[in-house]
Amino acid sequence: MWFVGILIAATPGIATAATQDATHQAAPRHSAAAHVVIGSKNFTEAVILGEMGAGLAREQGLDVEHKRQLGGTRILWRALENGQIDAYAEYTGTLAEELLQMPGADNAALRKALAERGLAMTDPLGFDNTYALGMREARAAALGIATLSDLRAHPQLKLGLSNEFMQRADGWPGLLDAYGLPQKPDGLDHDLAYRALASGAIDATDLYSTDAEIPYYGLRVLADDRHYFPSYQAVYLYRADLAQRAPAWVDALRGMAGRIDAATMQRLNAQVKLEHRSEADVAADWLGVDAPDTRGRASRIWQRTREHLALVGISLGLALLLALPLGIFAARRPRLGQGVLSLTGLLQTLPSLAVFVFMIPLFGIGAQPAIAALFLYSLLPVVRNTHAGLTGIPLELRETAAAIGLPPRTRLWRIELPLALRTILAGIKTAAVINVGTATLGALIGAGGYGQPILAGIRLDDIGLILEGAVPAAVLALVVQGVFEAVERMLTPRGLRIAARA
Repeated sequence: MWFVGILIAATPGIATAATQDATHQAAPRHSAAAHVVIGSKNFTEAVILGEMGAGLAREQGLDVEHKRQLGGTRILWRALENGQIDAYAEYTGTLAEELLQMPGADNAALRKALAERGLAMTDPLGFDNTYALGMREARAAALGIATLSDLRAHPQLKLGLSNEFMQRADGWPGLLDAYGLPQKPDGLDHDLAYRALASGAIDATDLYSTDAEIPYYGLRVLADDRHYFPSYQAVYLYRADLAQRAPAWVDALRGMAGRIDAATMQRLNAQVKLEHRSEADVAADWLGVDAPDTRGRASRIWQRTREHLALVGISLGLALLLALPLGIFAARRPRLGQGVLSLTGLLQTLPSLAVFVFMIPLFGIGAQPAIAALFLYSLLPVVRNTHAGLTGIPLELRETAAAIGLPPRTRLWRIELPLALRTILAGIKTAAVINVGTATLGALIGAGGYGQPILAGIRLDDIGLILEGAVPAAVLALVVQGVFEAVERMLTPRGLRIAARA
C-alpha cells in the first residue's frame, strides 16, 4: 500500500481530474477563509440540511462546496475530525451513543467533549428525529401490535433494517437487549426498506420520525414503551477554527437553532422524495434565497464521465506499474510466484465496499481512497495473465532463444513479451472493465463518477437518475473493451494474428 500511496501523492492533478476533493486539503491555511466544505450523509434529510448550510455560506459570500451523500456516520465524523469537511448535520443521540460513547450525556457535556477534539456544535435546530420501528397500519392492527414490546409475541415477523442501524450501538444490538426481541432481521438500504414494507416483503423496518414515507405509506410507528431510544435533536457540527476562518457562516449556522420543527422537516423531506424536487431547490425556497445554478443532464453526464475516467485510468495505470513486474517475477520464480498469485487473489476476494472504506484512514475521503481501492482490484487480472502468458510460451521456443545466446533481458523484451502480449492485454482489459463497474462505489466516499446519480436515484426512487449513471457506465465498459481489442490487434505482430486465426 505504501507503493500506491507514494504514486498517488506524486501524481499531479489526481484529485482535480476526479472530483477536486483534494483542493481543500492541499490549500494553504490562509486561503481557507474563502473556501468552506460542508458534508452530508446518504439520506435525504441530511442532504437537505447540507444544502441549507451551503446556502447560508453562499449568502455570506463564501466559496462553498457541498460533499453530498458521503455514506454513513463514521465517514462524516472522520472527515470532520481530519479537516476534510468543515461542518455537517448530526443528531445528539448519535453523537452521545455512537460517536463520543457518552450515553445519556446532555448538550453541555457533548460540547465539552467536542471542544477537546477541536469541534463545536450549534444549538438544536428545533426537531427531534428519533429512531423508531414501523409497520403497515393494516398489518399492525391485524396482529394487535402497538408497541415495541408487542413484537416479542410474534417471532415469525420479517424485519428488514437499514445496514447502519444493524451495526450501531444505539441501533439493533441495544434494542435487542432492551426488549428481548426474537426476530432475526435482514439488512438492507433504508430507502429500499419502504418499498419492501409496502410490498409485504418485510413486516417492519426502522424509521426516522421525520421520514416523509410514514404518512405516505400509512405506517404505524410502534411506541418505544421502554424508552430505549435517546433524543436525536438535529444540530450542525463544525470545526472550532471555523469561527476564525468564516465567522459569519458560523453565526448563520447558529442562527438556525429552533427554526425547523418536526412537521416542517417532514414536509421538506416529502417535497424531495415524493414531489421529486431537488434538495437544493427545497433548501433555497425554505431559506428564501436563490437556488444555486444547476447544469443540464448532458453537462452532468460529461462531468461524471471525466471523474469516472480519472478514477479508472489512474488506478489502472498505477496498477500496471506494479502488476506487470510482479507477473514477470512470478513466471521467472515459480515458488515465490505462487505466493504472489495467492496474495493478489486474496485481495480480489475482499468485499469492494469494505476496501473503499478501509482506504479512508489512509487517504481521507474523495478520489484518492477510491483510486487506492481500484488499484488493488486491478492487480490480480494483470498479474495472473502476465504469468499465464509467459509460462504458456512453448519450452522449445524459450530454449531456442537461449541457445542462440540472447541475454535474458533481450529474450524477455523481443520474444517472450510479444508472444504473451495477447494474454497480457486480455488481463488489462478485464481489469479495466471491472474497474468501470466497481468505481461506481466511489460515490459513497465522495469520489464522484457515475455512482453519484445512481446513489441519488436509489435514495429518491428516481429511475431517471439511476439510468443517468448506469447507462453511461455500461457504455463506457463497452467502449473500454472495444479500445483494448483495437489495441490488441494493433500491437500483435501480423504473423501471430495469422497463426491465431489458423
